Amino acid sequence: MEEFIRKYSGDEVCSFIMENGYLDSANTLVVATGEPMNLITTGGHSYDTVLNLKRVNKIKDVNTFFQTANKILKLDGRFICCVETMGQRKKRILKKYFFPFNLVYFFFDYIFKRVFPKTRFTRWFYLWVTDDRNRVMSNPEIMGRLYYNGFKEEKRELIDGYTYYVYRKFREPLQNENPSYGTMLRMKRIGKGGKTITVYKLRTMVPYSEYIQDYVYEHNNLKEGGKFKDDFRITRLGGIFRKTWLDEVPMVWNLMKGEIKLVGVRPLSPHYLSLYTPEIQELRATVKPGLLPPFYADMPKTLEEIMDSEKRYIEQYKKHPFKTDTRYFFKILKNIIFHRKRSS
Repeated sequence: MEEFIRKYSGDEVCSFIMENGYLDSANTLVVATGEPMNLITTGGHSYDTVLNLKRVNKIKDVNTFFQTANKILKLDGRFICCVETMGQRKKRILKKYFFPFNLVYFFFDYIFKRVFPKTRFTRWFYLWVTDDRNRVMSNPEIMGRLYYNGFKEEKRELIDGYTYYVYRKFREPLQNENPSYGTMLRMKRIGKGGKTITVYKLRTMVPYSEYIQDYVYEHNNLKEGGKFKDDFRITRLGGIFRKTWLDEVPMVWNLMKGEIKLVGVRPLSPHYLSLYTPEIQELRATVKPGLLPPFYADMPKTLEEIMDSEKRYIEQYKKHPFKTDTRYFFKILKNIIFHRKRSS
């Protein structure tokens, strides 16, 4: 196996694998394939480690491949794969070609590889040309795909312009999920009575980023205002959308459906809601969430202050619904227009 790794991926990769003891177990599978069936036909039993040297970018159906790797691994078994991330691809292109041709090349490469796959009107052309191979994926997307398919991070290593992901199986792949890949997000949020509703927004984060929310919170915690600190999942365009509120526009459909109201507490994901105290969780379940949250009226800085702000709003709303929402609406409008408070 050592000779095969050295021949296929080079001395530095081989040293990384051997020095970290990833081949110590005899129950290890080492392959260089993009076909899930090649994993199954090797024996089909449970391995301690599965190492695939072929770049994930060249795999046609990434999720199916990850799910198959999960299937043949023992619980807590290790999966190692190699990816050229979007950032690494950019560096390679800019270094390979001379200025300014490199910028022109990268621009069209980005449009074709990153924009075309995400829009309904161009995805067919992208698939026809590429057969869905040689994908371009960002680091957060790879992390999200791995987590979605039942793996949790152990280590990442940059070698020769590629990232090697070392992940462990901690559960089976998620079922009955429909990960969003396009420009329109359909997110599961908690509504009135604890009911799960689908909230619509324009994408501001990379695909599959919702599956690493726990990871971001665990490593970065929260910043002032209650948002995740140093959230690397947000794209540059997504940052612009958030500052101009464009990402919130599709939620008007939820408003028209009666799932939310104009003013109200923000509809939260199950993970973020779990950070709240049981008392506030129960209180939130008694009212509909809203498009314009009391956050932008009070501008709290910590999670505790956010909970206090929402508690005050809900208690006042229950006594005087119309009066409370009207007062909060104009206060929020004032903060947005005159004090330039933005979604971030």
